[in-house]
Amino acid sequence: MESIAVVKILFFSSLAFVVAVLCTPILTHFLYTHKVGKSIRNDATKTPIFSKLHEHKAGTPTMGGVLIWGTTFLLCVGVACITLIAPNFFPVEFNFLSRSETLLPLGVLVASALVGLVDDLFNLKKRGASGGGLHVRHRLLIFTAIAIVAAYWFYVKLDWTVIYIPFTGNVEIGWWTIPIFIFIIVATSFSVNETDGLDGLAGGVLLTSFSTYAAIAFLQEHYDLATFCAVIAGALLAFLWFNIHPARFYMGDTGSMSLGVTLGVVAMLTNTVWLLPFIGFILVIESASVIVQLLSKVLRNGKKIFLSSPLHHHFEAIGWPEPKIVMRFWIVSAVMGVIGLVFFLIDRSVVLR
Repeated sequence: MESIAVVKILFFSSLAFVVAVLCTPILTHFLYTHKVGKSIRNDATKTPIFSKLHEHKAGTPTMGGVLIWGTTFLLCVGVACITLIAPNFFPVEFNFLSRSETLLPLGVLVASALVGLVDDLFNLKKRGASGGGLHVRHRLLIFTAIAIVAAYWFYVKLDWTVIYIPFTGNVEIGWWTIPIFIFIIVATSFSVNETDGLDGLAGGVLLTSFSTYAAIAFLQEHYDLATFCAVIAGALLAFLWFNIHPARFYMGDTGSMSLGVTLGVVAMLTNTVWLLPFIGFILVIESASVIVQLLSKVLRNGKKIFLSSPLHHHFEAIGWPEPKIVMRFWIVSAVMGVIGLVFFLIDRSVVLR
């Protein structure tokens, strides 16, 4: 069974890369034809450093995240339909759409992607909060609503009432699963959204995160979930091919927020929330830099700790070239992903002893 699972994971990850690469010309043609260009905040009083550093990026197409979640949805649902209609074409074992492992992450991926897509369109049409899309509080409400529905499914339909304590085991927490689930989902969605600010940054960080969780799910024998994560990783790799500096298009909220939500769901499904700060280390420090900056402004009469936030903009402001920031963040993300996997293996060996 393991050998079949390995073939399944590697095959669909590679297929996702190929499908996404082949679909890219169609997507970019549409984006450039319809001038789906990114709007850059141009407020010299509120964001002077950001506006100056990124004014040259105005007009670059956004909504490239459609490539990632669209490929994932196409393969997940498409293969399920093919194995149902023509089982001789694809072995039934190759179907990785299952109620217990992948239906929930696929559902929240698509639902949150559609919300992000609306936000991107509002930004394009200069509608919403100051012409920049949905207001933060509206995003928070919408994604909290998605998280509540997902938490209900997780708690009631999947009967999940435990949380794992490292080096100890599962602890029964009952209905507390729901608020914890909601917090993780909302936090990861906004963390990824904050990280998506430089060419290739969020894509590379998410690539290492989903690849690490694919390995963890495989070791837990959650082969459908491992395949799902590997498909996202394959699609992300294709996206990065065109998103590295200078980016041909950007991920947009339809990609960053949906992938953030999905990453949180995967962490819950693998019962490894405790590893999320390691595997998503860059996401954590990016969000922390924003929170620290805001608190500093409030508590210190407008004084800032960073020249600009999130953290990657601070490094830009002190003169680091964009590719250097991105690649160094990639390296840190990859190293922390390995450390997270090592902690998982050590904990696994201790508990199973």
